[in-house]
Amino acid sequence: MENKEQLEWTMYIKPKRNLLDINLKELWDYRDLIQLFVRRDFVARFKQTLLGPLWFIIGPLLSTVIYTFVFNKIANIPTDNIPPILFYLSGLVGWQYFASCLNGTSGTFTANAGIFGKVYFPRLVTPISTVISNLILFGVQFGLLLLIMTIYFFKLGLFAVNWTVLLIPFYLILLAAIGLGVGIIISSLTTKYRDLANLMAFGVQLWMYATPIIYPISMVPSNLRIVVMLNPVAPVIEAFKFSLLGAGSFSVNGLLYSTTFAIVFLFVGIILFNRVEQSFMDTV
Repeated sequence: MENKEQLEWTMYIKPKRNLLDINLKELWDYRDLIQLFVRRDFVARFKQTLLGPLWFIIGPLLSTVIYTFVFNKIANIPTDNIPPILFYLSGLVGWQYFASCLNGTSGTFTANAGIFGKVYFPRLVTPISTVISNLILFGVQFGLLLLIMTIYFFKLGLFAVNWTVLLIPFYLILLAAIGLGVGIIISSLTTKYRDLANLMAFGVQLWMYATPIIYPISMVPSNLRIVVMLNPVAPVIEAFKFSLLGAGSFSVNGLLYSTTFAIVFLFVGIILFNRVEQSFMDTV
């Protein structure tokens, strides 16, 4: 009687037992898939466009020129003695990374329902790849900002970069964490309440105006300043401007508040994400 050859399985797919079940090893094992999704997002964004990746640069430049003309020249809103183009561009670069992470992850379930229903992989791979692909976009725009800063430095001798510039990676982690946390919460809710998706563009636009990007925090009355800083993105954008330009403000308490907000919303987001993941195909 022939001996049966014992099979050794290379992968075990098990149902999630609790809502906080996150298999980090499994996410690492699917790093090649994350890389493929990052490449897909990058290619799909500019496929069949005339200028391709140049839109990475053209977009924020056009927005900066419009903001300079409307808010600085017409509305006469000050920029804390910083050249308007640098004041607006520095705020936009940080904000657009956050907004891209939020918008990209908020449609995780509805946008990828076709893939999720056909093949297994950790669903968190999708929002994580979105955060990473947007980091490439940030890198290009940040390079543009540094180039313009260098031109102004040699032309006007402005800026004295301080030690807080070393915290820029931490600012990016905060922006990504807040965008990911809020995004996957919205993604989980939109599987049942589709009208939330229609509110996203409007909500993100309002959130931007609630963040000191087109106006300095010094312009806000002191009794309302604490209300503005309740926006968890505001302390991060202010610190980002302060580190690069010396404008804005650097608040340790504000950054601690943003960090707490990011942790809490990531925690809640992962719970909702894991709960919806088990039955979302019945509602999407």
